[in-house]
Amino acid sequence: MADKRWTPEELAAASAALEGQGPVAALRWAYEHFAHDEIALACSFGAEDVALVDMISKLAPEAQLFYLDTNFLFPETYQTIEAVRAAYPLRIRQVLPSLTPEEQAAQYGDELWRRDPDACCSIRKVQPLTQVLSGLKAWITGIRREQSPTRANAQVVEWDRKFGLVKINPLVAWKDADVWKYILENNVPYNPLHDQGYPSIGCTHCTRAVRPGEDPRAGRWSGFQKTECGLHA
Repeated sequence: MADKRWTPEELAAASAALEGQGPVAALRWAYEHFAHDEIALACSFGAEDVALVDMISKLAPEAQLFYLDTNFLFPETYQTIEAVRAAYPLRIRQVLPSLTPEEQAAQYGDELWRRDPDACCSIRKVQPLTQVLSGLKAWITGIRREQSPTRANAQVVEWDRKFGLVKINPLVAWKDADVWKYILENNVPYNPLHDQGYPSIGCTHCTRAVRPGEDPRAGRWSGFQKTECGLHA
């Protein structure tokens, strides 16, 4: 595809046109405007992302996705990755931090996540994401407006100022019930931790089950004034 520089006005118009049209329409727009090697789904293998994997596989089976393997993912997450790999033809890329856990401990001290979770997220998530996005023109995410106040103003299509590329959020308008309706109706493999009180799943050290009545993201970085790892800030 010809190289194109998107203006804020063009992205705003595209987003407005796609608002209310549903995630498949947003994904169709994405793959009509970006070649398969220019765009990728950032996949955590949470509920939203596996729903998108299923949609994308039906729309663009040659498409690619990547996941940030922090080396601290739950065993159930790795099992879900293999289940998705077996079920879908998409190209799946593992993205690792530049430091192994042992190298991080030697440089920053043991259990950095307990003392400075922002620094740990930067090393194991934000820096690897920055590297992989530098080779793309657009990325697709599973964020939804109802997930947190920091995501409440997300658009279907927008310019990602932090990483310098187009960001497509097909599920922004969906509710939690919409995600699970799609997963169950389409028999999409999903992380079994979702059935054990984990609505949001990250690293083992910084994720716990959510108690009844708690905010869905209360299980992430519990005890810290932190709700985002920095990927969508």
